Amino acid sequence: MATTIQLQPETKARLDEVKVHPRETYDEALNRILDLAIDTEPISEETLVKIEEAISDLRKGKFRPFEEVVREHGLQ
Repeated sequence: MATTIQLQPETKARLDEVKVHPRETYDEALNRILDLAIDTEPISEETLVKIEEAISDLRKGKFRPFEEVVREHGLQ
């Protein structure tokens, strides 16, 4: 079964640019892009705990400004 969708000319041009080869269908290109965009791997409990800790630290003001880290490592 096929479905027709409407695309703006700019969107179609962008899809044309991301095709791996000229004979790749839009369906194949879109599915490839969607596979890259959707992460099906669940976040571990350990990672969730670390994220919550980081958010808590930010709210408490426990962080260093980016500019300070850049200067410290001589990245300017």
